[in-house]
Amino acid sequence: MSKSGSRASWREQLSPVGIAIGCVGCVIITASSVYTALKMGALPWPTIFTSIVALFLLRAFGRRSLNEANVTQIVMSAGSMVAGGLAFTIPGIWMLGLADEVSWVEMLVVALSGTLLGLVCTAAIRRRFVDESDLEYPIGTAAAETLMATKTGGVTGKRLFGSMGLAGLWCVARDALGWMPTLVAQLPIPGVSFAIYNSPQMLSVGFLVGGFTVAFWLLGALVGNFGIIVGGSAAGLWDVTTAQGIVSSLGMGLMMGSGAGVVLKDILPHAARVLRGRRAAGDKDGAAAGSGVTSGWSRFERGTLALMVAAAALLVCIGLGLGPVVAVVVVLLAFVTTIMSAQSVGQTGIDPMEIFGLIVLLAVAAFSSASQVQLFYVAGVVAVACGLAGDVMSDFKTGAIIGTSPRAMWVGQAIGALLGTVVAVAVLVTLFSAYGPGAFGSGQMFVSAQASVVATMVSGIPSVPGFVIGLLGGVALYWAGLPAMMFGLGVYLPFYMSLTAALGAGVRWVYERVCAARGIADSEEKGVVVASGVLGGESIVGVVIALSSVLTGLAG
Repeated sequence: MSKSGSRASWREQLSPVGIAIGCVGCVIITASSVYTALKMGALPWPTIFTSIVALFLLRAFGRRSLNEANVTQIVMSAGSMVAGGLAFTIPGIWMLGLADEVSWVEMLVVALSGTLLGLVCTAAIRRRFVDESDLEYPIGTAAAETLMATKTGGVTGKRLFGSMGLAGLWCVARDALGWMPTLVAQLPIPGVSFAIYNSPQMLSVGFLVGGFTVAFWLLGALVGNFGIIVGGSAAGLWDVTTAQGIVSSLGMGLMMGSGAGVVLKDILPHAARVLRGRRAAGDKDGAAAGSGVTSGWSRFERGTLALMVAAAALLVCIGLGLGPVVAVVVVLLAFVTTIMSAQSVGQTGIDPMEIFGLIVLLAVAAFSSASQVQLFYVAGVVAVACGLAGDVMSDFKTGAIIGTSPRAMWVGQAIGALLGTVVAVAVLVTLFSAYGPGAFGSGQMFVSAQASVVATMVSGIPSVPGFVIGLLGGVALYWAGLPAMMFGLGVYLPFYMSLTAALGAGVRWVYERVCAARGIADSEEKGVVVASGVLGGESIVGVVIALSSVLTGLAG
């Protein structure tokens, strides 16, 4: 598979110390990712953060290999995208009042099926989409640069864990002790939740995303809330309730249109070029594309991959009760959508995993009699597979830059992803048990924006014209090179979340200019460390508070 090292070298990169550190980090990062995805309606890539943590912790054990650190961070981060795939789909079941029809076992089957398919698909396409392509994979490239440039030490560790601790204490004071309100600076504007969200985590999301992208996020919020709700109702075009339905439909259409734009602009033209190349080269290119990682694997390892596909198909067929025809369709379309995911992440760093899940959901709904809950399962399986694929392919790019063994990276991904399936399901069940189904949805404790989109597509769209306009607008914005997904997120999310994220981006703007004026070195790295620590600290404490609530209820 890799010409850069022997069997001994890849095993050295996948060291017991690295695996142990990675597994502990995987539990924390996965739990944090579930909470963040539900609470914020977004899931920032954890790769740079985990790269810094892996370097710091490994050096505490006297180990300084960049490749070992890379594999360790892969184990740490793998579960985060599994968490995203579940959090972006499954809570929609609760929003539709169907909580009694889903169990934790079925959620685990969804996560495991998607994980198996994601791992196999990335093994099959690595060579074509990393080694032989010119895709940039901005997240993977940034992680490689971080690993090569970061000089971690005691100061970095204090900065990282100190920010995590402060954010955690803030969360305890706000949520457990009730010393602070959740929303501040509220204004009574009909139909608009105008306030500042008292959340260091939301500020950190804005800080990490930053700049032009958050500007479009805020623009979407202004258009939806003050343009359509306030302006439209004041002009007598509709009442506030109707306006809110239009806004939610428009936001969902924009987000789905963004995903459609990825397919139309990036994926289909690339697929056409590949097909033309195969015809011109006598199918040589196609043979290379099909060989992927598995070209250097043993017969036993290839057989293992085949068994993983069969296991995923059986889980979908029997475990989720979807039948053999739907199972085959889901497996085949999972391969197609993971390629779409790899293309999207490689070009833009964005992985609209729930959109890919929706595409397959709609395809299955068109020819089968699957129930609403089963359609959510289909979307969940595909979203997990695509989320994991985006993460794996970015990691393969990191490894290609710094020389990490692809086999070590893939095995690390498998370890972290399988552990992440268990952790993600456990956290989802814990949050549901602690807060109930009413805590999920627009304007609730867990806004779950993407899951709301899936729920709406399954149950019915409030304003079909608004959705169609958003769908076409999302495609047009993406085609023009503008962040359509973030614009749609701003339209859809409660205004206080968008405003707080914009404040976080403003903090970053001021921070960068102060650092530039004072000639402070590595300012971007320091800012990422602190913001990532804050994001993780509040997420982890939020999960702990929910778990303690569940345990208290059981004890009572």
